[in-house]
Amino acid sequence: MTLTFAPVLPWWLIAAAALAVVVPAAMALHRKRGGRPVRFAVLRSTALLLLLAAALRPGWPGGDARAATAELDVFFVVDSSTSMAAEDYGNAAPRLEGVRNDITAIARELAGAKFALITFDGAAGVRMPLTQDADALAAAVEVLQPQAALYAQGSSVTIAGPLLEERLTAAKVRHPGRPTVVFYLGDGENTSPKQGAAELGIEPGLVAGGAVLGYGSREGGRMRDVAGDGAYLEENTDGGRRDALSRIDEGQLRRIADGLGVPYVHRDAGDAIGAALGKARPGTLNTTTDEDGEGRTELYWIFALLAFAAALPEPARHAVALKRLPGQRP
Repeated sequence: MTLTFAPVLPWWLIAAAALAVVVPAAMALHRKRGGRPVRFAVLRSTALLLLLAAALRPGWPGGDARAATAELDVFFVVDSSTSMAAEDYGNAAPRLEGVRNDITAIARELAGAKFALITFDGAAGVRMPLTQDADALAAAVEVLQPQAALYAQGSSVTIAGPLLEERLTAAKVRHPGRPTVVFYLGDGENTSPKQGAAELGIEPGLVAGGAVLGYGSREGGRMRDVAGDGAYLEENTDGGRRDALSRIDEGQLRRIADGLGVPYVHRDAGDAIGAALGKARPGTLNTTTDEDGEGRTELYWIFALLAFAAALPEPARHAVALKRLPGQRP
């Protein structure tokens, strides 16, 4: 295995700095052989040389070289309607919990990208514009809640289309050629009294990749009123009242995916995010690597740690000398 280097400074500058350290150290050793002062001078020079070695960034070929996500815009379009409170994700958890888990996992895999968050229920809105601030995304996702049943008047699963296209177009104008991916996360259940469009209606060419992620089950799940007393929502039937159930509409989700030109992936608790990302990353989403085209396992930290160890005796020596000064308390 060949050791490779990726210096953070020009070679000639590192070599000149090393020479500036070695020559005075050699002269000091020639004038004074042995003794504590010389020993400390050698340690100082050694620490400096080790830092210069760390600046060469030595490493082994291999490792993970993905770094292209910094040149990527990622739009999360999230269904925040009342039905996303349905408890049929994993072990009776709300669907929105799965959404939070998956957004967090995707953001971790695409670290360095710019992220935007759009949510929709009865209307669509931008929760977070494009930003590289991962903490802002985490905070926005953490506070996601389904719409309170009291204010719910039905929702269309494609109502976010015009707003999404507007934001995608603006991103393309600002950064021509920069890939844009869309992750649509929802259950596909249309509860609007007016039948909306079957697709988001995004202009071809605005979306380079992504996926439609579906949550819920065919059997359906009960929904708690998260903004009320926490009781399960009910509906009227011929025989009285019963718990209202929300069911996933995978046919609708597939139509949305087809309109975007991305795959549809059903999600459940415990599913690895790799399967969804693997299908969501076509050839347009290339990752970059180091200059040699291969990943590297960095070793500079070893030299930095050794430099720290070599420099430690110096402050200890000065602390002892200060204690021995006249007037210092023992």
